[in-house]
Amino acid sequence: MTLHLTTLAGGNALSSFRAQQLQPALEAIHPKISGIAARFVHLVATDAAPSPSEQERLAALLTYGDPYAGPEDGAVLIVTPRLGTLSPWASKATDIARNCGIAIRRVERITEYRLSLRAGLLGKAPELTPEQLGQIAALLHDRMTESVVPDRSAAAALFTELQPVPMEHVDVLGGGRAALEAANTRFGLALADDEIDYLVNAFNGLARNPTDVELMMFAQANSEHCRHKIFNAQFTIDGVAQEKSLFGMIRNTHQLAPQHTVVAYSDNASIMEGHQVERFVAKMASGADLTSAGSYQKSSVTQHVLMKVETHNHPTAISPFPGASTGAGGEIRDEGATGRGSKPKAGLTGFTVSKLWGSTVGKPEHIASPLQIMVEGPLGGAAFNNEFGRPNLNGYFREYEQNVGGVQRGYHKPIMIAGGVGVIDAELTKKIEFPAGSLLIQLGGPGMRIGMGGSAASSMATGTNAAELDFDSVQRGNPEIERRAQEVINHCWAQGAANPILAIHDVGAGGLSNAFPELTNDAGRGARFDLRAVQLEESGMSPKEIWSNESQERYVLAIAPESLEQFKAFCERERCPFAVIGTATEERQLVLHDPAATAEDQKLPVDMPMNVLLGKPPKMHRDVKTVVREFAPMDLTGVPLQKAVIDVLAHPTVASKRFLITIGDRTVGGLSHRDQMVGPWQVSTRPHRAAWPWPRPSPTCWPRPSSCRA
Repeated sequence: MTLHLTTLAGGNALSSFRAQQLQPALEAIHPKISGIAARFVHLVATDAAPSPSEQERLAALLTYGDPYAGPEDGAVLIVTPRLGTLSPWASKATDIARNCGIAIRRVERITEYRLSLRAGLLGKAPELTPEQLGQIAALLHDRMTESVVPDRSAAAALFTELQPVPMEHVDVLGGGRAALEAANTRFGLALADDEIDYLVNAFNGLARNPTDVELMMFAQANSEHCRHKIFNAQFTIDGVAQEKSLFGMIRNTHQLAPQHTVVAYSDNASIMEGHQVERFVAKMASGADLTSAGSYQKSSVTQHVLMKVETHNHPTAISPFPGASTGAGGEIRDEGATGRGSKPKAGLTGFTVSKLWGSTVGKPEHIASPLQIMVEGPLGGAAFNNEFGRPNLNGYFREYEQNVGGVQRGYHKPIMIAGGVGVIDAELTKKIEFPAGSLLIQLGGPGMRIGMGGSAASSMATGTNAAELDFDSVQRGNPEIERRAQEVINHCWAQGAANPILAIHDVGAGGLSNAFPELTNDAGRGARFDLRAVQLEESGMSPKEIWSNESQERYVLAIAPESLEQFKAFCERERCPFAVIGTATEERQLVLHDPAATAEDQKLPVDMPMNVLLGKPPKMHRDVKTVVREFAPMDLTGVPLQKAVIDVLAHPTVASKRFLITIGDRTVGGLSHRDQMVGPWQVSTRPHRAAWPWPRPSPTCWPRPSSCRA
């Protein structure tokens, strides 16, 4: 079906401050460039041409911000969302338009840049060469999430309907190990040598060739990111076998002092003992209308405290804003998917990078610089927390790069930490081992061609993966959909013992191909899934992409068949998408059926025993030797004390963190009883503060904040 595209020009898209920042770089490309301006342009896809009244409503809806006052002619570059993807802005704007009663397929926003060039002596403005336009385009867009086209008409490619790529089989039976090694490189699976041997033996035992869907699923589920193979590895140090793995050493702390811990190392977040609280909850009215709340009522319950911290390093290194944004979003989902559902309350973000300025060490071309990471990454984390409605109250920032004993150490792949705290009812801390016949549901946003192979890509050394595969693993966030999904979860856990959720997991690395097997395996079950029941927002997605994409804002959960109507009512109340994707089975077999396939060899993308997928793949063994290094003694000869003090105070690790503290709303949600930024200089000097780390002032300062300059 051919879509009708309507173009509606929008307002200003480039602040004067940003234009001034760009000007020196533009003049370095061509000295005659005198200015740059940009405006938003909206492309609205409908089944038929909109009527005049519909055009008027669309124009009103898409009029926002400052009006555009720049030139209408001159050299032009159009920055669009990455071709073949759907932007977060489009997801939200399309939803708003439909809720306003406007029948559209999709609305997308592009940015039109206009360059002004000074005329030469003969009065004619110079023309930019294709090479110069390419250099300017590199300044104006993030190639991991955006594309550049020459004019508005070329942006219509955003709406091109694509044909799906058929499922592939890897000829292990005929080609043996070599065939799987080739697939490992081509798909970016990051399989170790012993895992390749394991799969060759497994599929020879099954007497069939694996599909690309099965290999991608296995790679994500058994990646370092998901299985922590290095942390769980057996170590031999200087010929002595170690009693505990790295993870065993971490867990040993809890084993020696388990008091006050409810859940540790066995769910999406840890839980520690809380206390009795009195709270208001919306009690749903009984009767046919399950969506209406009869009233808010107080109830006394025991609520425990849950905590979670995780990293999102690889996506942040590739594309800092969406990488840090989806890192915060993924941690929020981990909290909400703990036990049988819980409530995230407050967050933290942290960053460790190499030198912001003056580094002499190169980096892979497609990895962002430390400065770019610290300019864009914190904004991404703050944006997701704010838009979701969770205050980001804590965090840290460290810069480190140093030559140690002749070895240059630093952080090409940054550390991006996302964490938070929340609450969970005491009676909902354990997932139920649901029976066969339970419905397996996807809750949240639709699938898109993003985040492919992210858990495998993040398990590889930075720069060793192909750039285009790192490109594929970048994600994008939609806090609005995640908020809706969390509200559905809130309705469920508010039912107490009648909570319809039997078990729940968030969808993160590996997408549905990792989340559903994990959910069913924890219950000791198998499952049968319908590939075409997965909701999609993009055309042309192959079975591998449908099953393994890492589209954010999704959860998988199990409910009893008789709870479906109630759960559906909660989702409709919150306008949150959901779909029944499969059913739990007694047989420990994972089957993914494609009812749209016509060829016999395309009908079962997955037909794998659970013990092959999540059984006992080879355990890693690390044999390491102690390296003795000699370090020259520190020589401070000729270093003035004043310079040393100034250098320390000016170091980004020590200097003011104001630029990180002030970028978000620290009271969003209305549950922060005191803003962290207090005192006449907006520096926290109170003993009970929750803020980014600051040097603790002298205790004599507490009664007199005005006398302290922390």
